Amino acid sequence: MGIFVFLPLVLPLSAWPIARLAEQRLHPRTATVLLTGVSCVMALCSTVCLALLMVVGTAQLPGNPLPDAWSDPEVRESVPQDGIAGRAAIPALIAVVVSCGHAVLRHCVVRRRATRALDGLRPTGVAVLPDPRPYAYALPGGPRDRVVVSTGMLDCLGSRERRALFAHERAHLAARHHRHLLLVRLAARANPFLLPLRTAVVYAAERWADEDAARAVASRRTVARAIGRAALVSRGTPTPTLAGLAAPGPLPRRIAALLAPAPAARTWPPLSTAVGLALWTAATGAVLSAMFSANSAYTLLLVLHAATPL
Repeated sequence: MGIFVFLPLVLPLSAWPIARLAEQRLHPRTATVLLTGVSCVMALCSTVCLALLMVVGTAQLPGNPLPDAWSDPEVRESVPQDGIAGRAAIPALIAVVVSCGHAVLRHCVVRRRATRALDGLRPTGVAVLPDPRPYAYALPGGPRDRVVVSTGMLDCLGSRERRALFAHERAHLAARHHRHLLLVRLAARANPFLLPLRTAVVYAAERWADEDAARAVASRRTVARAIGRAALVSRGTPTPTLAGLAAPGPLPRRIAALLAPAPAARTWPPLSTAVGLALWTAATGAVLSAMFSANSAYTLLLVLHAATPL
């Protein structure tokens, strides 16, 4: 394996400039899908890397449940600085598992709270809650996907702005944006170097919904006015409330993008452009990370099998 076993841990650094370029120059749909995929691949590879290092590190601890032959010199030589790296990987992997588990648990709790808040309401596509606090969000799952909005939010918007708001939230549901957001949240928990990609995906998903809403209402200015006013009136909403399901993203940039011409629907720019070159670099980094992880796992499996036949 050699030093290549450590590369999946740091390769996410190469995706930082790509995340910025993707959210600025790509269609939001393409940026969301691409950055989510890159984040998941790199997070999985870095977790596999930690698991391999943990095997080598745990095999050297007294009283470990692994075969003694797994700590043979041939096994230790396959990892540079095996003593330090192996022992450091144990708490790191435990932290990754605990952090990801906490994120999934919190996600389920918030979804359950949001679903319970709709008990007693008719199972329609739009659920109106009698709450003076202004908020609106998309709630997937359950008997059917629903757009949840408070009476306080409806009172603050005009008829055309309400239509734009509903179109925006329905776009979130149709594109299953909650899955992208959960995946990049878990990826960032697995490797903190992926936090910029998570931020970029949050913004790109909101821009994706903005563009779909603009097409639905046939007015980019109406959508810009609707999201601006909704964000303005809901600024004081407490975070622990159900409105915490919403992820508004950088509002000034979203409004500026809506006041500009619609982005091109081209899915992948040519390699000859700066954006195309950056995206190919990101894709190459993800592929290399996967290859190094697979190669390290296979090599360690052969070494362990030679030391102790499985």
